[in-house]
Amino acid sequence: MDFQNRVGSKPGAGGMMTSSESNVARRERLRKLALETIDIESDPYFMRNHLGSYECKLCLTLHNNEGSYLAHTQGKKHQTNLARRAALEAKDKEHAAPARAAASAPRVKKNVVKIGRPGYKVTKVRDSRTRQFGLLVEVTYPEVTEETKPRHRFMSAYEQHVEVPNRQYQYLLFAAEPYETIAFKIQSREIDMRPGRFWTYWDKDTHKFTLQFFYRNQTRQHQHDSNAYQQQQQQQQHSQVNPLNPYILTGNEPHQ
Repeated sequence: MDFQNRVGSKPGAGGMMTSSESNVARRERLRKLALETIDIESDPYFMRNHLGSYECKLCLTLHNNEGSYLAHTQGKKHQTNLARRAALEAKDKEHAAPARAAASAPRVKKNVVKIGRPGYKVTKVRDSRTRQFGLLVEVTYPEVTEETKPRHRFMSAYEQHVEVPNRQYQYLLFAAEPYETIAFKIQSREIDMRPGRFWTYWDKDTHKFTLQFFYRNQTRQHQHDSNAYQQQQQQQQHSQVNPLNPYILTGNEPHQ
């Protein structure tokens, strides 16, 4: 600012600034210094909006020019938010470090000596009420430990690499150390997983694992249920009492 040519000042002498003028001069000096030393485009919280103004994404403040934004970055509010953000990021890194270390740690592969295949028995079953077909599989593991429990799962034909995939079949796998994993090739039909239709049992005394399942057959089951409902309705119709003569049933009235 030109302090020599102000009103009331003598030529060649600098006049005294008021407090407001001193603040304006200080902000202008800081703005010029910041523009020379700080690259505002690299600030991750600096943003230009569609109105031509500038915003601070960290503090959610609005500024008319770059100098105002730079002055804001040197203020207490912006510095406090920066410290708070750095503390949150450090805390997140501390929590993520153990999980990342566990994920990057190499898995130790167990060297288990396989002793052969277990004994098994497969029986075809059929529910007389729902007309559903299924299988009862019994697998015996006499050499497993007390802590070991056999596992099972269904596998599609496209997951295995032993045979040529056939979409008409799927595989039922059983596994328990130290025995080899065995698989049964069954029809690729939907399994009925409702309670009572699918169940498993592990007998620790005899070391026998039992699994029973039924194939879902909605068409036949719906047809059977509808036939049973029709028979029930017919029986009710034949057993209705004639209101005019309670000793004669409506279905057995004599023809006149």
